[in-house]
Amino acid sequence: MTSKGFRGSNPLRSAILLLAMAAGCSKAPLPYPDQIAAWHAEKDRFMRDSAESPVPADKRASFAALPYFPIDPASRVPAVLNPAPGSAAVEMPTSTGQRRKMRRVGTLAFTLKEQALSLGAFVEADQADMRRLFVPFGDLTNGVETYQGGRYLDLERTASGVYDLDFNRAYHPYCVYNSQYDCPYPPRENRLATPIRSGERLRK
Repeated sequence: MTSKGFRGSNPLRSAILLLAMAAGCSKAPLPYPDQIAAWHAEKDRFMRDSAESPVPADKRASFAALPYFPIDPASRVPAVLNPAPGSAAVEMPTSTGQRRKMRRVGTLAFTLKEQALSLGAFVEADQADMRRLFVPFGDLTNGVETYQGGRYLDLERTASGVYDLDFNRAYHPYCVYNSQYDCPYPPRENRLATPIRSGERLRK
């Protein structure tokens, strides 16, 4: 099995889109913490109920809610994509010992808690559809509070080149729940020398 983590699931994306539409049709948008809480709840439903869940079928009914760091609005920051046209393919090692060819679309530059940081944004090397960017990253919580192989972010492509980089939406790859999945590890450039205590964490 292959996996880039919690991405590419049509039933889940449809449910999240409905949540967003419902929020948009109300008199006022949901407060930010409520938006994240709704996203968490939808992910838990996906893990327990979807045929596309990475959790083995015999364990889904008893699958407990996923653990997260406390929601931190300061972990949601704007990022500017510096494009990298014509970049050579990058080979990312994976959880099963394979190598996944990815293409760097550019580098996201941002400031998080007064630190200037950057992360590479990728798509599959042979992928023509660039509407979504894949941002795998590591940080100093890996192997202690989060999966040792890092976590992921997915970003919808923007025309402006400015992105809503929200680490409260950082998530673990599918191989955390099922070792049959083949999940890419972040490249060296995407390993941050700081702890990111936002988003999904390991169970205590």
